[in-house]
Amino acid sequence: MKKLLLGLTAALFLVACGGAKEEAKTDSKAAEKPAKVEKLVVGATPVPHQELLELVKDDLKAEGVDLEIVTFNDYIQPNKLLGTKELDANFFQHIPYMEEFGKSNNLDLVSVGSVHVEPMAVYSKKIKNINDLKNGDTILIPNDPTNGGRALILLDKAGVIKLKDNKKLDSTIADIAENPKNIKFTALAPEQLAPRLEEVTAAVINANFALDAKLSFKDDTILVEDKDSP
Repeated sequence: MKKLLLGLTAALFLVACGGAKEEAKTDSKAAEKPAKVEKLVVGATPVPHQELLELVKDDLKAEGVDLEIVTFNDYIQPNKLLGTKELDANFFQHIPYMEEFGKSNNLDLVSVGSVHVEPMAVYSKKIKNINDLKNGDTILIPNDPTNGGRALILLDKAGVIKLKDNKKLDSTIADIAENPKNIKFTALAPEQLAPRLEEVTAAVINANFALDAKLSFKDDTILVEDKDSP
Protein backbone atom coordinates (compact mmCIF):
# COMPACT_ATOMS: atom_id res chain seq x y z
CA MET A 1 0.00 0.00 0.00
CA LYS A 2 1.28 3.45 -0.83
CA LYS A 3 2.44 5.50 2.12
CA LEU A 4 1.09 9.00 2.59
CA LEU A 5 2.79 12.37 2.81
CA LEU A 6 0.33 14.37 4.86
CA GLY A 7 -0.49 17.80 3.48
CA LEU A 8 -1.91 20.33 5.90
CA THR A 9 -4.43 21.24 3.23
CA ALA A 10 -5.61 17.63 3.31
CA ALA A 11 -6.12 17.87 7.06
CA LEU A 12 -8.09 21.07 6.62
CA PHE A 13 -10.07 19.41 3.83
CA LEU A 14 -11.20 16.75 6.27
CA VAL A 15 -12.44 19.49 8.56
CA ALA A 16 -14.23 21.29 5.75
CA CYS A 17 -15.94 18.14 4.51
CA GLY A 18 -16.95 17.27 8.03
CA GLY A 19 -18.49 20.68 8.48
CA ALA A 20 -20.56 20.26 5.33
CA LYS A 21 -21.83 16.89 6.49
CA GLU A 22 -22.70 18.28 9.89
CA GLU A 23 -24.92 20.95 8.34
CA ALA A 24 -26.69 18.30 6.30
CA LYS A 25 -27.49 16.09 9.28
CA THR A 26 -30.79 16.54 11.03
CA ASP A 27 -29.46 14.96 14.20
CA SER A 28 -26.86 17.47 15.42
CA LYS A 29 -25.80 15.28 18.35
CA ALA A 30 -24.91 12.44 16.01
CA ALA A 31 -22.83 14.86 13.92
CA GLU A 32 -20.95 16.10 16.96
CA LYS A 33 -20.11 12.57 18.13
CA PRO A 34 -18.69 10.43 15.32
CA ALA A 35 -19.55 6.77 15.67
CA LYS A 36 -15.94 5.70 15.13
CA VAL A 37 -12.67 7.46 15.93
CA GLU A 38 -9.79 6.79 13.55
CA LYS A 39 -6.25 7.18 14.87
CA LEU A 40 -3.76 8.91 12.58
CA VAL A 41 -0.06 8.89 13.54
CA VAL A 42 1.85 11.66 11.78
CA GLY A 43 5.57 12.45 11.90
CA ALA A 44 6.64 16.10 11.72
CA THR A 45 9.59 18.37 12.33
CA PRO A 46 9.05 20.75 15.28
CA VAL A 47 8.84 24.18 13.63
CA PRO A 48 6.53 25.01 11.99
CA HIS A 49 5.11 21.62 10.99
CA GLN A 50 4.30 20.24 14.44
CA GLU A 51 2.93 23.65 15.43
CA LEU A 52 0.62 23.71 12.40
CA LEU A 53 -0.64 20.20 13.11
CA GLU A 54 -1.37 21.17 16.71
CA LEU A 55 -3.64 23.92 15.36
CA VAL A 56 -5.92 21.42 13.60
CA LYS A 57 -5.74 18.62 16.17
CA ASP A 58 -8.96 19.52 18.00
CA ASP A 59 -10.85 20.13 14.76
CA LEU A 60 -9.83 16.73 13.46
CA LYS A 61 -10.89 15.08 16.70
CA ALA A 62 -14.34 16.60 16.30
CA GLU A 63 -14.48 14.92 12.89
CA GLY A 64 -13.50 11.52 14.23
CA VAL A 65 -9.73 11.65 13.69
CA ASP A 66 -7.46 11.16 16.70
CA LEU A 67 -4.24 12.83 15.55
CA GLU A 68 -1.03 11.67 17.24
CA ILE A 69 1.99 13.81 16.37
CA VAL A 70 5.47 12.28 16.55
CA THR A 71 8.28 14.85 16.41
CA PHE A 72 11.57 14.35 14.54
CA ASN A 73 14.66 16.53 14.28
CA ASP A 74 15.87 15.13 10.97
CA TYR A 75 14.56 14.46 7.46
CA ILE A 76 15.35 10.74 7.32
CA GLN A 77 13.47 8.95 10.09
CA PRO A 78 9.99 10.32 9.21
CA ASN A 79 10.19 8.61 5.82
CA LYS A 80 11.88 5.44 7.03
CA LEU A 81 9.17 4.93 9.65
CA LEU A 82 6.55 5.18 6.92
CA GLY A 83 8.27 2.21 5.34
CA THR A 84 8.00 0.20 8.56
CA LYS A 85 4.38 1.34 9.02
CA GLU A 86 5.15 2.95 12.37
CA LEU A 87 3.73 6.18 10.94
CA ASP A 88 0.61 6.66 8.85
CA ALA A 89 1.87 9.88 7.28
CA ASN A 90 4.40 12.67 7.67
CA PHE A 91 4.49 16.43 7.20
CA PHE A 92 7.85 18.11 6.65
CA GLN A 93 9.10 17.76 3.07
CA HIS A 94 8.71 19.09 -0.45
CA ILE A 95 7.89 16.83 -3.39
CA PRO A 96 11.37 16.71 -5.00
CA TYR A 97 12.88 15.52 -1.71
CA MET A 98 10.09 12.97 -1.24
CA GLU A 99 10.55 11.58 -4.74
CA GLU A 100 14.34 11.35 -4.45
CA PHE A 101 14.16 9.72 -1.00
CA GLY A 102 11.60 7.20 -2.21
CA LYS A 103 13.70 6.31 -5.24
CA SER A 104 16.93 5.99 -3.23
CA ASN A 105 15.34 3.93 -0.46
CA ASN A 106 12.90 1.84 -2.50
CA LEU A 107 9.85 3.38 -0.82
CA ASP A 108 6.57 4.15 -2.57
CA LEU A 109 5.79 7.63 -1.20
CA VAL A 110 2.99 9.84 -2.49
CA SER A 111 1.75 13.32 -1.67
CA VAL A 112 -1.91 13.74 -0.73
CA GLY A 113 -1.89 17.51 -1.21
CA SER A 114 0.18 20.62 -1.74
CA VAL A 115 1.28 22.60 1.31
CA HIS A 116 3.40 25.63 2.11
CA VAL A 117 7.15 25.44 1.49
CA GLU A 118 9.38 27.60 3.68
CA PRO A 119 12.01 29.42 1.60
CA MET A 120 15.60 28.28 1.91
CA ALA A 121 18.00 31.11 2.70
CA VAL A 122 21.65 31.90 3.24
CA TYR A 123 22.26 32.83 6.87
CA SER A 124 25.33 34.53 8.30
CA LYS A 125 26.52 35.97 11.58
CA LYS A 126 29.61 37.50 9.96
CA ILE A 127 28.50 39.37 6.84
CA LYS A 128 25.41 41.39 5.92
CA ASN A 129 25.39 40.98 2.14
CA ILE A 130 26.11 38.05 -0.14
CA ASN A 131 28.52 40.29 -2.07
CA ASP A 132 30.66 40.61 1.07
CA LEU A 133 31.92 37.04 0.67
CA LYS A 134 35.72 37.01 0.50
CA ASN A 135 38.13 34.72 -1.30
CA GLY A 136 38.31 31.34 0.44
CA ASP A 137 35.27 31.81 2.71
CA THR A 138 33.37 28.68 3.76
CA ILE A 139 29.67 28.04 3.14
CA LEU A 140 27.74 25.09 4.56
CA ILE A 141 25.01 23.45 2.48
CA PRO A 142 22.61 20.51 3.09
CA ASN A 143 24.01 17.10 2.16
CA ASP A 144 20.83 15.56 0.74
CA PRO A 145 20.47 15.60 -3.06
CA THR A 146 17.53 17.95 -3.53
CA ASN A 147 18.14 20.48 -0.75
CA GLY A 148 21.83 20.58 -1.58
CA GLY A 149 20.87 21.28 -5.17
CA ARG A 150 18.47 24.02 -4.07
CA ALA A 151 21.28 25.65 -2.10
CA LEU A 152 23.68 25.60 -5.04
CA ILE A 153 21.05 26.91 -7.45
CA LEU A 154 20.35 29.77 -5.03
CA LEU A 155 24.06 30.66 -4.96
CA ASP A 156 24.28 30.31 -8.75
CA LYS A 157 21.45 32.80 -9.23
CA ALA A 158 23.26 35.26 -6.94
CA GLY A 159 26.46 34.95 -8.97
CA VAL A 160 28.51 33.35 -6.20
CA ILE A 161 29.16 30.27 -8.36
CA LYS A 162 28.19 28.97 -11.77
CA LEU A 163 26.76 25.47 -12.12
CA LYS A 164 27.05 23.26 -15.17
CA ASP A 165 23.23 23.23 -15.22
CA ASN A 166 21.43 25.63 -12.88
CA LYS A 167 18.10 23.91 -13.46
CA LYS A 168 19.30 20.53 -12.18
CA LEU A 169 17.83 20.11 -8.70
CA ASP A 170 20.16 17.27 -7.76
CA SER A 171 23.31 19.28 -8.48
CA THR A 172 26.22 18.66 -6.10
CA ILE A 173 29.47 20.43 -5.29
CA ALA A 174 31.04 18.42 -8.14
CA ASP A 175 28.71 20.23 -10.58
CA ILE A 176 30.19 23.67 -9.86
CA ALA A 177 31.71 24.94 -13.13
CA GLU A 178 32.98 28.31 -11.90
CA ASN A 179 33.88 29.47 -8.39
CA PRO A 180 35.51 32.91 -8.78
CA LYS A 181 35.97 33.51 -5.04
CA ASN A 182 37.22 29.98 -4.35
CA ILE A 183 34.42 29.44 -1.84
CA LYS A 184 34.89 26.29 0.23
CA PHE A 185 31.74 24.20 0.48
CA THR A 186 30.98 21.68 3.21
CA ALA A 187 27.86 19.50 2.99
CA LEU A 188 26.25 18.47 6.29
CA ALA A 189 22.97 16.94 7.41
CA PRO A 190 20.33 19.70 7.29
CA GLU A 191 19.78 19.62 11.06
CA GLN A 192 23.50 20.27 11.67
CA LEU A 193 23.74 23.50 9.68
CA ALA A 194 22.28 26.02 12.14
CA PRO A 195 24.35 24.80 15.12
CA ARG A 196 27.54 25.17 13.03
CA LEU A 197 26.71 28.58 11.56
CA GLU A 198 29.06 30.64 13.73
CA GLU A 199 32.01 28.45 12.73
CA VAL A 200 31.80 29.53 9.07
CA THR A 201 31.03 32.59 6.97
CA ALA A 202 27.57 31.45 5.92
CA ALA A 203 25.22 28.48 5.67
CA VAL A 204 22.28 27.67 3.42
CA ILE A 205 19.63 26.47 5.85
CA ASN A 206 16.12 25.09 5.48
CA ALA A 207 13.69 27.47 7.15
CA ASN A 208 12.27 24.96 9.62
CA PHE A 209 15.71 24.34 11.14
CA ALA A 210 16.50 28.06 11.08
CA LEU A 211 13.28 28.81 12.96
CA ASP A 212 13.97 26.07 15.46
CA ALA A 213 17.44 27.56 16.08
CA LYS A 214 15.89 31.01 16.67
CA LEU A 215 17.68 32.53 13.70
CA SER A 216 16.13 35.79 12.53
CA PHE A 217 14.75 35.77 9.00
CA LYS A 218 15.04 39.57 9.03
CA ASP A 219 18.48 40.05 10.59
CA ASP A 220 20.43 36.87 9.80
CA THR A 221 19.60 36.20 6.13
CA ILE A 222 21.77 37.55 3.32
CA LEU A 223 20.03 35.77 0.43
CA VAL A 224 16.57 34.20 0.12
CA GLU A 225 15.00 31.82 -2.41
CA ASP A 226 12.42 33.10 -4.87
CA LYS A 227 8.78 32.17 -4.37
CA ASP A 228 9.05 29.57 -7.15
CA SER A 229 11.23 27.28 -5.03
CA PRO A 230 10.30 23.55 -4.97
